[in-house]
Amino acid sequence: MLTSTERVMNEVSAVSVRFYGDTLSVSLSDDRQISIPLDKVEWLHWLLKATPEQRDKWHIEPGGYAVYWDQLDDGVEVRHLLSMEHLA
Repeated sequence: MLTSTERVMNEVSAVSVRFYGDTLSVSLSDDRQISIPLDKVEWLHWLLKATPEQRDKWHIEPGGYAVYWDQLDDGVEVRHLLSMEHLA
């Protein structure tokens, strides 16, 4: 059985990505925007170390469940970003 939190996380998808300095900002399909400071999240240090050119080469996975950077061979799932909203 899905909880209401899991249901919302399954229904929300990534729409676009921007960086403001070392802050990752992802716009979601429900009009929310999640901004995560990369230096505050250990598992995002790979993105903190990336060049601006590498950061700009992202794509949204089919269904919008994640953002992926081919050059960096890594990505971030929307559900993980939602669990970090308190850092914004």
